[in-house]
Amino acid sequence: MKTTNYRLQTEIEQLTPISQKKWFTAYIKEVLESDKPYHAKADYIGMSLQELQNKMDYLSEDIKEMQNLKKRLGEAKSIAQETIASVLMEYGIDRIDGTAISSITITPSKVKTKDTLTITDPHALMALGYTKVTVDEEAVKEAMSTLEGMDEIDKFVEVNVTKEKVPARIKINTKRGNVNNEAIELLEQAA
Repeated sequence: MKTTNYRLQTEIEQLTPISQKKWFTAYIKEVLESDKPYHAKADYIGMSLQELQNKMDYLSEDIKEMQNLKKRLGEAKSIAQETIASVLMEYGIDRIDGTAISSITITPSKVKTKDTLTITDPHALMALGYTKVTVDEEAVKEAMSTLEGMDEIDKFVEVNVTKEKVPARIKINTKRGNVNNEAIELLEQAA
């Protein structure tokens, strides 16, 4: 993982929905108004955002690995506890006192019970009123896409349209091949 951040990347990482964005807007304007060629400016902005995405991807991968490790360690701990208890019981030991820990004791084995419901006559239960009926919304949406379905269903449904304004964003289109040296120079100067 890269250990140094571009200044723009650091500025982006500090942005929050409730923070004032004036300082960030001013910095972007400063980058765009600099003496550097336009392609170096584009590379600087794009590579800063790409580095941020790389960091997010790296963290996502680490989280997955940690979750797998936690699961594996939990299973290993459980196996170890059962094995140690078995060995201690073999020796007739039910408690060992320690100095750094209070003691190790053996919890007795137990039988867990779990109720499982098996319905042998579903029709009889439904006749007694134990039913659940819900509207199949997917089927309704599908029927609404046809003219005859729309005529049949229209009086029983309302279709509400909600609008959500999605602000304009930039997309970084990666270039295959060598990285522009001017962009690297701009990035290093800003770091």
